[in-house]
Amino acid sequence: MKKFLLIILGIVVILIAVLFIKMYTYPFKKNTSATSDGWKPVKNDSAVLRLSGGIKIPTVSTGSLGEFNYAPFDQFKAYLKTSYPLVYQNTENNEVNTHALVFRLKGSNPSLKPILFISHIDVVPPGDADVKNKEQNIFRPGDKPLPPVSKVAEDWDFEPFSGAVANGRIYGRGAIDMKGMLFSLIESMNTLIKSKKTPQRDIYLAFGFDEEVGGQKGAMQIADYFKKKGLQFDTVYDEGGLIMQKGNIAGVDSDVAVVGCAEKGFLSAKIKVKGLGGHSSMPPMESAIGKAAVIMQRLEDNQMKPAITPLIKGFFDNIGGSMPFTTRLALSNQWLLKPLLISQLTKNNTTNALVRTTTALTMMKGSDGTNVLSPEVEFVVNFRLLPGNTVKDVREHIARATEGFDVEVEEIDNTREASAVSPSNTKGFKLIEAGVREIYPGAIVTPYLTMAGTDAYKYQIVSKNIYRFMPIRINSSEQQSIHSTNEYISIENYLKMIHYFEFIMMNYDR
Repeated sequence: MKKFLLIILGIVVILIAVLFIKMYTYPFKKNTSATSDGWKPVKNDSAVLRLSGGIKIPTVSTGSLGEFNYAPFDQFKAYLKTSYPLVYQNTENNEVNTHALVFRLKGSNPSLKPILFISHIDVVPPGDADVKNKEQNIFRPGDKPLPPVSKVAEDWDFEPFSGAVANGRIYGRGAIDMKGMLFSLIESMNTLIKSKKTPQRDIYLAFGFDEEVGGQKGAMQIADYFKKKGLQFDTVYDEGGLIMQKGNIAGVDSDVAVVGCAEKGFLSAKIKVKGLGGHSSMPPMESAIGKAAVIMQRLEDNQMKPAITPLIKGFFDNIGGSMPFTTRLALSNQWLLKPLLISQLTKNNTTNALVRTTTALTMMKGSDGTNVLSPEVEFVVNFRLLPGNTVKDVREHIARATEGFDVEVEEIDNTREASAVSPSNTKGFKLIEAGVREIYPGAIVTPYLTMAGTDAYKYQIVSKNIYRFMPIRINSSEQQSIHSTNEYISIENYLKMIHYFEFIMMNYDR
């Protein structure tokens, strides 16, 4: 017996030794310490004011697939033309479907594939308007009353379309999503033209106008326009990832620039469940709403299987070296600890979304009366598809969850597969890394999976290298302001973003 126990102990010791050796020899990406603070912003009031003026134009997209008021979009086009005459004079510029804008700056070598930077003109609505601008409530004795202003949401420091410049920030709907990036791109091209330095390859800018409602009339038609012209882009750059400020990613003691090399797919299903209706005084043993509850419980309890995809493995390989000991141990020993690692990842909302197709119950409708049994109850479930899962997989998953019940399933919104995964060993990705080092030398740059949908998906027909990244360094509260109240971009972030895009445009072929 003693000999047996010694053998077991020996196996345990060897196993522990193997785990430790694997961890200390695992090729986690080494993050080099920053030797400087990076490029320092140079005061540029005119660039700030141009963005401020663009935010003042309420290019709101709402409704079904772009059925909204286009007058502000006409105003915005005119504003760009007035603000950037050099860009209009020195590029080929076209309108696609009236309100989408395309600019082409010719390079010196037409044999090289062009590069494309995309953004969108439209913004989401600002929210409820119920109180006056807080700034209007500040008076001193002897002051004349300020003129009346429109009411704005209570949590906005300034009116949503004020474009206010204060506290080192530019405020307003779209400051981050995504007029900040749009103006930084056109500012960068403007600077490139002023410098009289001709890039080797053509540089394109493309601005859609209905991204927030699906991009069917904007980006989709721009991409089709490019395809018909026979264009294939070496790289496409869009929004998606950000530079997450130190502390935003649990356990990582560094800024992290997450570059979306893919984005999740989308499927929303309206499920109608049928049962017996009638008066609540004589209810059946199982009502339609009870049946719906069973299906919803099945969907939440038996979600689609999690997996660590190659993209997410690459993400953890990049940030793992900066993570706590136990996490590094699990990441470097997935041959043994993978089930434990996945179990931990699926317990957190954020990391769960990285490793599985998520399930979200979002809407429900039944009877309108407290004493009425509805013969039909409907609810909506939204799936965000992990690359590797397909729309077919999700449909089969829904069929299993609704088995045994009388249901109708209708897909609503824009069902689409997860995007292709762009490689991270390309020139386009390496320029992102170099550009981030220019402005935030200490940041870890890593491939990532973008959770939300972007216009980038539509450009798969004209490029295999698509990267979703906006080079601004933000904290969690700033991130939460996107599509919410009090949206703003710091002047430092804005000026650094201009420099970042200038760097990529000028150095892509150096």
